[in-house]
Amino acid sequence: MRSYRSLILAVSLMVLIPFGRAEDGVTSSTIIIGQSVSLTGPTGSLGEEMRRGALAYFEKINREGGINGRKIILKTLDDAYEVNRTVANVTQLIEKDKVFALFGLRGTSHVNAAAKIFTPAKVPLIGPFTGAKAIRIPLNHYIFHVRASYADETERLIQQVTSFGIKNIAVFYQNDGYGKEGLSAAEAAMKQYGLKPIAVGLVETNSNDVNNAVNAIVKEAPQAILLYANYEASAAFVRKMHAVKSQPQFMGLSIIDIEALAKELGAESRGIGTSQVVPNVNSTGVKVVKEYQHDMKVFSPNANYSFLSLESYISAKTLVEGLRRTGSNPTREKLIAALESMTDYDMGGFVIKYSPDSHEGSKYTDLTVIGPEGKILH
Repeated sequence: MRSYRSLILAVSLMVLIPFGRAEDGVTSSTIIIGQSVSLTGPTGSLGEEMRRGALAYFEKINREGGINGRKIILKTLDDAYEVNRTVANVTQLIEKDKVFALFGLRGTSHVNAAAKIFTPAKVPLIGPFTGAKAIRIPLNHYIFHVRASYADETERLIQQVTSFGIKNIAVFYQNDGYGKEGLSAAEAAMKQYGLKPIAVGLVETNSNDVNNAVNAIVKEAPQAILLYANYEASAAFVRKMHAVKSQPQFMGLSIIDIEALAKELGAESRGIGTSQVVPNVNSTGVKVVKEYQHDMKVFSPNANYSFLSLESYISAKTLVEGLRRTGSNPTREKLIAALESMTDYDMGGFVIKYSPDSHEGSKYTDLTVIGPEGKILH
């Protein structure tokens, strides 16, 4: 009997030692990825766009057999763009849902707060929808950026407006991490040209009460105004400025969502410019854009093309490449090492560059403007 028990124990150890305990979020047939974004509230449509773009690529991969036979499951929770809900969602995704990695969290303050949860838990985050310096410096071992920084985008905007001889530039921003980062980036970029904001206007997060901001800015007669607020607050601000007969050049970052802004403002949106961190969604000469359009038609046929869903598609493609390089027995640390090996990953007109010392991903920026009938011009 003793010999039999010893044999059973030996066989058990032989089974356990080679394979070990499976990483959270990984089964023989699935890899679970967690996401918290706004699906309701003032910016709910943006979260839907982000999810739609990612799902188009994940579904494509799943139909092709997944990653080493494992299908990707994206579990998305709604945070209504509220920081406390983001924290609660990330906690649930890690502790209850046992996700393998996080994907596409949105908002500077939201990612900052969530990092206090996922960093000690050693869960990587890929493709956060923020360009904030505070999340990039110092380097966080568990965060991999795909989009260019707010500083990169702002420098492009300032370069553009100053090339027209514009010097009187104001800033409109929302009172949160994103808005404050934007104001700081604007001040730094303008300083290179011997300039500083001639006026600053503030709006509270998730609010469209822009009266104080308009009053603070309009009296200085700015030639251009940089917008660091969500599209609804920015639209309210533009309308109010037009109502008081002020017609400066409005310029925003990609995060404002130019398509949503054009739809919200209608004819009043004409001439508003924004920076972009991905190629134009209609540039089918760019391989990744052509691929994106094809997959959106197949997996989200009723959706319009948008910069936001394209960015999320590119982020999903980045994550999948990392998972491929991770191998057949994925762990979180293997995923991190795999991503850091992507020193020059060209997905077809968009290049990702990671290393153990840099998780920046991309510095790609471009410019767009809203033309007649809300058409986005490149």
